[in-house]
Amino acid sequence: MMNLQKNRHFQVHIEGYASDGSGVCRVDGRAVFVPKTIQGEDWEIRIVKVGANAVYGRGERLLSASPARVESACPYFGRCGGCDLWHMSYDEELRFKLLRVNDALQRISKQSLRAETILGSEEITRYRNKGIFAVAARDGVPQAGFYRERSHALIPVERCLIQNELSERAASAVIQWMRENAVPAYDEQSGTGAVRHVFCRIARKSADAVLCIVTAQGLGAKTASLVAYLRAALPELSGIVLNVNKNRGNTVLSGDFYTLWGGSELRDELCDSRFSIAPQAFFQVNPPQAERLYQKALYYADLRGDELVFDLYCGAGTISLLLARHAKRVIGAEIVPEAVENARMNAAENGIDNVEFLCADAGEAAEELARRGLQPQVVVVDPPRKGMSEEAVKAVASMSPQRIVYVSCDPATLARDILRFEGLGYTLSAATAVDMFPRTRHVETVVLLSRK
Repeated sequence: MMNLQKNRHFQVHIEGYASDGSGVCRVDGRAVFVPKTIQGEDWEIRIVKVGANAVYGRGERLLSASPARVESACPYFGRCGGCDLWHMSYDEELRFKLLRVNDALQRISKQSLRAETILGSEEITRYRNKGIFAVAARDGVPQAGFYRERSHALIPVERCLIQNELSERAASAVIQWMRENAVPAYDEQSGTGAVRHVFCRIARKSADAVLCIVTAQGLGAKTASLVAYLRAALPELSGIVLNVNKNRGNTVLSGDFYTLWGGSELRDELCDSRFSIAPQAFFQVNPPQAERLYQKALYYADLRGDELVFDLYCGAGTISLLLARHAKRVIGAEIVPEAVENARMNAAENGIDNVEFLCADAGEAAEELARRGLQPQVVVVDPPRKGMSEEAVKAVASMSPQRIVYVSCDPATLARDILRFEGLGYTLSAATAVDMFPRTRHVETVVLLSRK
């Protein structure tokens, strides 16, 4: 252990991967995490941090490269904190993500069952239908880009290979207007300034594109100038929205929303249903992969037409409407009021009348439905990255559904919740990984939990 001191050099063999995509080697019996390395490679590394629970190194010299190593196509890779895996082939990326899912299932939830497959994405560039660019001043000049990893230091980015090109042009247009009109970027430290983020969402199966400018205090008399500038620069837009978010913190969209021009909601299609999506409502960023994910969830639900199904964390109703076409009745729950209103409108738009939506968080909704005496045969959950609360897990299990279909964007919290459900009478029956976010560490998983 004495050898592990900061700035010491070692020759190492990369044995595996950490959950963030870093390579893992061993020095003096301890695991050392080395970013941008690939399993099977030999490196000379320098120790950069020795902590009580983890040791971090930096690759100084590549001694033996993996056949999976590729030249990064992104000039910002390693500085911008958005992507993690441009240094490896896509086949290796998929292998890492499947390993990540199965490691969490085995190590955290103590499962022997493995996800045997991962559904890769046909598009690994320009796949995002939603772009959120942070805005800050660099040398007194407004810039748009993304934060350096684990910080709020802005890295100006003009061309991001996973964003839609319209999102890039939208961010560029807003920044140019700010410079020409002396509109200051928001400063997190002082809480002063105006523009905080540029948020653009583009439909895949309609001509809609909605741009939302997130500000700290509005734009006053300059608002009309912004609308005229953006309409001229971005004729593809179908709507321009102003969000006044006065909160100090990391939440991008909060506070009041004002439609400046056109429509505030995006119209798109997913799984043969039409949707209207408010800026605040959740909608998957990679629709083709979302369809594959939801079809797998439907397969696990194994609906015959006579079931009552609960869909918790239902967003704008994307999964709910798919389920409703195959079940007797579906009840969805979502905590965001605008998303619930979207879900109700979407059901009406698609002529689906066997679905009901509640505005409540998952735990409260499950308790309310239990008080009504309703007993679902199937419950579908699609929680945020933090997973389900312990109370929500207990509330779902208390209704004794035959099957629970869990859609997750974080293998660790999924595994934690599987262990909780196991203690309440459920067993893991099937699992599939889905790559929704190519070139990043993130991976989606859908699993089936069956009542013992």
